[in-house]
Amino acid sequence: MCGIVGYIGNREALPISIEALKRLEYRGYDSSGTALIHEGKLQIYKKQGKIIELERSLPEPSRCSGHVAIAHTRWATHGAPNEINAHPHPDCKGEIAIVHNGIIENYKVLREQLIGLGHKFVSDTDSEVLAHLIEQYMSTDIGLEDAVREAMKL
Repeated sequence: MCGIVGYIGNREALPISIEALKRLEYRGYDSSGTALIHEGKLQIYKKQGKIIELERSLPEPSRCSGHVAIAHTRWATHGAPNEINAHPHPDCKGEIAIVHNGIIENYKVLREQLIGLGHKFVSDTDSEVLAHLIEQYMSTDIGLEDAVREAMKL
């Protein structure tokens, strides 16, 4: 079972997301990660192992501050338990990051279609397909909310 955290607010998002992940440790996991927006750019940090390892790997606060973050603890279902397969997963442009719980049954077909459209996959997970689907829909000039809705239909 995974743990998912999201934060938008006036306080620094990274310490809040890490503390929230620590509160979910009892669920079990093999890796963890977080993504935040720092100075308008998406930053993703992931580690295999304990959340304390993720926390120790983070840069100094001035290099990773922000008020929006998502975070995730992963229990592997598709792909080995390693840093590459840890969530969050970005799109090709590094503008979208997703965390996900569950299994995407048709991910292999979707992945092949997206590769045919030029998408580059990094992980072996089913979840990464979502980031690329959203990116693909957004390339048709629909907004993020509608792109997420369309991706979820597949």
